[in-house]
Amino acid sequence: MSAQTPFLVFSGTNSRYLAEKICNSLGCPLGQMNIQHFADGEFSVSYEESIRGRDVFLVQSTFPNSDNLMELLLMIDAAKRASAHSIIAVVPYFGWARQDRKDKPRVSIGAKLIADMLSTAGINRLITMDLHADQIQGFFNVPVDHLYASSVFLDYIKTSLSLDNLCIATPDVGGTKRASSYSKYLGLPMVICHKSRLRANEVAEMRIIGDVTGLDVLLVDDMVDTAGTITKAANLMLENGAKSVRAIASHAVMSDPASTRVDQSALTEMIFTDSIPYAKKCEKVKVLSVADMFAEAIRRVCSGESISSLYVIK
Repeated sequence: MSAQTPFLVFSGTNSRYLAEKICNSLGCPLGQMNIQHFADGEFSVSYEESIRGRDVFLVQSTFPNSDNLMELLLMIDAAKRASAHSIIAVVPYFGWARQDRKDKPRVSIGAKLIADMLSTAGINRLITMDLHADQIQGFFNVPVDHLYASSVFLDYIKTSLSLDNLCIATPDVGGTKRASSYSKYLGLPMVICHKSRLRANEVAEMRIIGDVTGLDVLLVDDMVDTAGTITKAANLMLENGAKSVRAIASHAVMSDPASTRVDQSALTEMIFTDSIPYAKKCEKVKVLSVADMFAEAIRRVCSGESISSLYVIK
């Protein structure tokens, strides 16, 4: 990169696809980094160009497995030891975010632990998107720029979903605030699914609060893991008279057998962002890119501009 460029963008192994899109949007090349893997599973990180006195943006989502998080921590440590001016972690998908509180005795709060690890490693700022719980921002003692995929999804809803009887829905009570924001912004009715669980990733019972008869339902969620909840909600909507059911979710965790469940469900389509790479075959899945949004956030952070105008709805 040119010595005149005030910042550099680097990427971990599994987020390179997104980092390259971000760099294309910024009009800069992706920084050169070497990640060497050893026979015992360890790996080391080294920067292949000088980063002394530069603002360094490290793009890496911390989706499973834990190597992605460890890679990011080593990238941060290497940047700190190479005298970077500031280290900004760009984490489109912040893993462990579902462990944000003690919901039963003697459990860890994983999201706080990850926040402490990133801070101790040496980040000066975090840029992330659609945290599972907004209060996770308070786990950090450095600035957090919390972006929302709503701007990307709203463009898609307005331009690609030409539906007259659209209704916003949430697959569980926990997502009511998110769905309500879409409902109010678009001026659409909203319904809620209430669920109970026997154990993690297993829904015991679900019921609809509201009427979906004759409506085209759009389910809104922050992530889809095993797809049990969202497909059960979609099937229930259709059984209760919905005309069609679609879903949008920021993060495509999509652990097996999620793709199969989506294919076999009542969903017409499932729309994700590319915060996590999705390479599995599922005819109903469509992926929208958030690269331009992150690129604009990086540009504004570097120039000291406000990023609040990027928040269409929260």
